[in-house]
Amino acid sequence: MASDSSVMHVGVVMAGGSGERFWPLSRGARPKQLLPLGRSGETMLAEAVSRLAPLVPRERVFVITNRMLVDAVRDSDAALPEVNVIGEPCRRNTAGALIYMAAQILARYGGDGSNLAMTAISADHLIPDREAFTAAVSTAQRAAERYDGLVTIGLVPTRPETGYGYVRIAGEAIERGADGVDVFRVDAFHEKPNRERAEDFVRSGAYYWNTGMFVWRVSRFLSELQRVRPDLAEALWALRGALEAGDEAEATRVFEGLENISIDFALMEHAQDVYMVRAAFAWEDVGSWPALDRTREADAAGNVLRGDPVVVDCKDCIVYNAVGAEQVAVGVIGMEGVVVVATGDAVLVVPKDRAQDVRHVVQALRERGADQI
Repeated sequence: MASDSSVMHVGVVMAGGSGERFWPLSRGARPKQLLPLGRSGETMLAEAVSRLAPLVPRERVFVITNRMLVDAVRDSDAALPEVNVIGEPCRRNTAGALIYMAAQILARYGGDGSNLAMTAISADHLIPDREAFTAAVSTAQRAAERYDGLVTIGLVPTRPETGYGYVRIAGEAIERGADGVDVFRVDAFHEKPNRERAEDFVRSGAYYWNTGMFVWRVSRFLSELQRVRPDLAEALWALRGALEAGDEAEATRVFEGLENISIDFALMEHAQDVYMVRAAFAWEDVGSWPALDRTREADAAGNVLRGDPVVVDCKDCIVYNAVGAEQVAVGVIGMEGVVVVATGDAVLVVPKDRAQDVRHVVQALRERGADQI
């Protein structure tokens, strides 16, 4: 598939999440995307920006985050130009983030959007194989130009995961690529299923994990918004006008009026000409502490340990001493399937199967006015 040289590719890293399920390591001023949760020693954000390097010039890579994190992102190891760190006026989920970035790109580069293509990824994904990532996304970029459609990246599910959305393909591949990096038409998107349905999805062979990574021409994104959600398309044009005029107050007013909704619900489930590139790389959406079981090496008893804790007769635990044994000694005895996290000012103990409930602790601390969030 030949690339259209008249199209300028822009990279977008979505980094606005609060990371509450990674408390107490993740805090409001330093959420999980600004933590080194992978193996490289870089923050997750820096890893995401580096991942785009073979695909988009660094000067055209943008990070969209919430306004409270703009300074922290600019000071981070992502090392982007300051003007490429964009702060949303408020949180409006992935639909809001992508609409705001489309408006920013149009205001900055001009045109009707047919001259611009957006590659959007998330900052909270761990993808060790950068070559396979590059192969999949470059295929998606070419597909977005060739078919003028909305393209997503899908992965063959390795387990009946209930925490991910799924994509169902429509028939055989329409493009065959190297190493199984094929292009399919999409039949449907499905939100997070229950266990039984997830098992059915995996058995069928027609369902793939929805990674939440997208590639499209901005003009096609606009036209599909206009068809499916004309209110969102009108807001995008209003945002562009306000940004071009330097009217931040008007841009904020328009953005605050957007519905708080994911791009899947707002657009992808209803869009026409949607395609999926089947990728061939290991991928982890780092949503909560048990994800470390799949991203960090474990000892012989299945324990993932950080910060030199003392662990006696434990099995399948995660024990994370964030400040190290010289400052805080952490000991865990006779536990199985438990997460223990210690920082300089907080301790978390939770069964792995209740790790999603950490956000309730954060909410309770917020109501108390605690400083540790």
